[in-house]
Amino acid sequence: MVRIVSFNANGLRSATKKGFFDWFREHAPDICCIQETKAQEHQLQGPEFLPEGYRAFFRDATTKKGYSGVGIYCREEPDEVRTALGWPDFDEEGRYIEARFGNLSVVSLYFPSGSSGEVRQDYKFRCMDWITPIFREWLDSGRDYVICGDWNIVHTRRDIRNWTSNQKNSGCLPEERAWLDLLFHEHGWVDSYRHLRPEGEDYTWWSQRGQARAKDVGWRIDYQVVTPSLRERLLDCRIHRDPKLSDHAPYVVDYRR
Repeated sequence: MVRIVSFNANGLRSATKKGFFDWFREHAPDICCIQETKAQEHQLQGPEFLPEGYRAFFRDATTKKGYSGVGIYCREEPDEVRTALGWPDFDEEGRYIEARFGNLSVVSLYFPSGSSGEVRQDYKFRCMDWITPIFREWLDSGRDYVICGDWNIVHTRRDIRNWTSNQKNSGCLPEERAWLDLLFHEHGWVDSYRHLRPEGEDYTWWSQRGQARAKDVGWRIDYQVVTPSLRERLLDCRIHRDPKLSDHAPYVVDYRR
């Protein structure tokens, strides 16, 4: 079995203080993909940030320090680590890192949010258009891909508590959901959670406002999206709401070797 975790830490130093690496050791992932490290690599070098037996790789944001940032923790030394997809506007925000192990690629992806306003929503739409052919290349490559991360988009009514009232809000816009339809239904990418929990209504993110988490008024925006070649190797998945390590919850998937 191979256990892969995706977790938006909303600041890895903050999540560490909340007990993330205690949780990490308890659940012992083979690979853990982090989004929103909100740090530069030199700030994550202490032993408190590296569990014994693991290697860590990061891609920081260079455009704005303390912003975005992704990382991958793994037991096995990767054959290769990639940190750029070829568009500086995306790459320099620290949104992509890929570790390659034989024919398996594991990606930590932090897709932009458009919730801060029209400028960032337009950027998010441009990112969707730009990355679509890259995803097609990955599908056509013959490699097994696991794309972990915060995609900042819900897919269906089951993935958000307040469906109707969010139809005009970033992350639940019809255009965004149609893009996931394209990836999942036309191109063939597999949403691991929905494959394993066809009727599931679990969430991975809750607003910090009000009592959203206590009332489970959430969104499922954190995914492990896999190539069709891995569909039959999906064994089980869990979203760990507790303990509260971030405004997101770690999403864990177990794969058959």
